[in-house]
Amino acid sequence: MDSSATTASGVDTASSDETLLARYRAGDGPAFEVLYQRHRRGLYGFLLGVSGKAESAEEVYQDTWLSLIRSTTQPEGRANFRTWLYQIARHRLIDYWRKHGIRYPLHDSYDEQLHSVLDDTASPEQLLSLSRDSERLEAALQALPADQREVFLLRVHGELDLPQIATLTETPLETVKSRLRYAQQKLRRLLAEEVIT
Repeated sequence: MDSSATTASGVDTASSDETLLARYRAGDGPAFEVLYQRHRRGLYGFLLGVSGKAESAEEVYQDTWLSLIRSTTQPEGRANFRTWLYQIARHRLIDYWRKHGIRYPLHDSYDEQLHSVLDDTASPEQLLSLSRDSERLEAALQALPADQREVFLLRVHGELDLPQIATLTETPLETVKSRLRYAQQKLRRLLAEEVIT
């Protein structure tokens, strides 16, 4: 084993998420730290982007990790750890909205066909690099319909593929593809408009 791929406590940082989770549940605390470090930024970015508020994102973020720690279940079926973690986060966010009397924005009806068709060759990662100004990007993200923003953030921050997003959101794959395409188009347009003005 390459020593550069292990932590000071001997945890192999190249281990799969599922292996790290199993090790943590068997009493290996440092394995959880590797898992946490691996997913903390993406998970928080997803929650902040979907909720739009730092205080709710932070509360749901902590609740997600606590739910994971308390859980005795494993990812089921074709779900991998990452998909499972984001599914937990999504459920905790919905619970948070219910608890605080916030209307669940991910179920808002929305006619995606109203958007103009633009070139959609840019990847989500390229779209994020279009703007170095996080405030401009955040404003553009918040301008997206909630269902498009969720799919975009799961793709970018969660690094989930489209079938995983479809499973997690319980949405048909073609709808997920459309939402991602429309999100990319609108972000491209919003960011380009802001540069011009």
